Amino acid sequence: MMKRVLSLLVTIVVLGNSLFAQSVDDGRKFHYYERYKSAKDAFEKVIASNPNDINAVYWLGQTLIDSKDSAGAKALYQKTLASNGNAPLLLAGMGQIMLMEGKKDEARQQFETAINLTKGKDVDVLNAIALANVKAKQGDAAYAIEKLKLAEQTKKFKNADTYLIMGNAYRKMIDGGNAVTSYNKALETTPNLAAAKNGIGKIYETQKNQEYYLKAYEEAVQLDPAYAPAYFNLFYHYYFRDVNKAGDYLNKYVANSDQGPETEYIKTDYTYAKSDFAGARQKAEALIQQYGANVNPRMYRMVAFAADTLGDLPAAKAAMDTFFVKSEVGPDIEDIKSTDYEEMAKITSKIPELRDSSFSYFEKAIAMDTVVANKLKLIESAAKMAKGFGNRSLEADLLGMAYGLQPDPSARDLYNWGFAHYQAGNYLKADSLFCNDYITKYPDQIYGYLWCARSKQAQDTTMQKGLAVEAHKTLAKKAIEIDTSSTGQFKPYAKNALFYLVSYYNDIAKQKDSAIYYNNQVLKIDPNDQNAQNIDKILKAPPKKTTTTATKSTGTKSSGTKPKSSTGTKKKS
Repeated sequence: MMKRVLSLLVTIVVLGNSLFAQSVDDGRKFHYYERYKSAKDAFEKVIASNPNDINAVYWLGQTLIDSKDSAGAKALYQKTLASNGNAPLLLAGMGQIMLMEGKKDEARQQFETAINLTKGKDVDVLNAIALANVKAKQGDAAYAIEKLKLAEQTKKFKNADTYLIMGNAYRKMIDGGNAVTSYNKALETTPNLAAAKNGIGKIYETQKNQEYYLKAYEEAVQLDPAYAPAYFNLFYHYYFRDVNKAGDYLNKYVANSDQGPETEYIKTDYTYAKSDFAGARQKAEALIQQYGANVNPRMYRMVAFAADTLGDLPAAKAAMDTFFVKSEVGPDIEDIKSTDYEEMAKITSKIPELRDSSFSYFEKAIAMDTVVANKLKLIESAAKMAKGFGNRSLEADLLGMAYGLQPDPSARDLYNWGFAHYQAGNYLKADSLFCNDYITKYPDQIYGYLWCARSKQAQDTTMQKGLAVEAHKTLAKKAIEIDTSSTGQFKPYAKNALFYLVSYYNDIAKQKDSAIYYNNQVLKIDPNDQNAQNIDKILKAPPKKTTTTATKSTGTKSSGTKPKSSTGTKKKS
């Protein structure tokens, strides 16, 4: 009987411990699925039973951070450390808070203390330190990878989380190749790890490789149909392309997520995607009213986008200003994206008195975006706006920035840059670009020679300096040499250049022989050119003879008119 009672007690204790551990695991599982409300509830239940459960405290802190409540996480970690001062996992958590507060040196000290206490052999602690450096904006991704590789060296290592965090660290470093390799290692360890497939999708999405990132997101939900983040990424993809498909993925996302503000935010986004701009604005404003200071700042952004579309520019500007203020204060911020500054640029460009400030927002957007293709698109928009405002000099500067960013800029890119400088009156810069860069890179194209000559001519409109003479000689020659068409499409360029030389040598240099020579070159190109024929007659005509009348014996001077004959007819000269 005693044995049966003892056996029953052991069973209860073991089962109780199992259920307790499972409760922590449940919380971690909810956290993995980004169901932070459910995760918070699970961890709080564990801590209610045992306030010093380090794992539960650490993961509750992470859940609070991911719920934009770093203040709550900090208070929790500080409180628990007061009675567990040497808990390495909590030291890693506090280090993360310090990183979020910009205290990088203090954070590093916390991390190193945690490593020393565990002799660098606790994988969970090393993972926590790496995670902190990946998630915090001021975290050091290289340091994170260093610690994760240390975790790999521990005895009997087999931890998918290590490789998942490593993939995120490489992604933060914009090292797609190593990120994908790390995610694949995570999948080798845990084949149904949808988060790893989702991470691979994010790599390819950054690279604008639609075929691969869509496949990765779809494979993620096939591996684990409950993985909401991948549904969100699919929703976001179709948000801009197919509103019906976006709606399908939104429904799946909501079905696998905790209900609350976040799902309401995304429903508001979808209302906007359906082109119900007034409805989206109304929903966003209602959520701002409902949640007050706790509302996600992106709802102000939604108001701004919707108001802009509806033509309410003052409201759009005010909402965007609020979004920036609320997103730039404290560690729990809504990430500001380059597209947000682009939107503000568009809004201010439509308000006459704020038009000039629009370019400062474009500058911020360009500086923030790390993808060259996106930078170029932003610069193109800014340059187009500058051109529309008549600010050709700024347009030229922007096009020059774009030219410098491109790995293989085209002739058209160089031409547009130089032409914008020409239109802005920056003739010296246009001269340099066309006479040097363009002609050197594209010696078989006419445009370098043409705009080289025109840029120099613009610097010497009276021809007195002769700045454009050699450029026009080269233009006349090249226009004939490189014209391989049967229509002689470059013939007008040659003729105009030669006429310029005729004018220069006749009017400025006073070298009639040279003027006749270049006029003859026009006639060689086009014997029927009427202007050249007339100029030829003028240049070759003998100089007019001048006659003077003798002074009469009376000593009076001639009046300057030719004397008439007795018949009243003029004498032949």
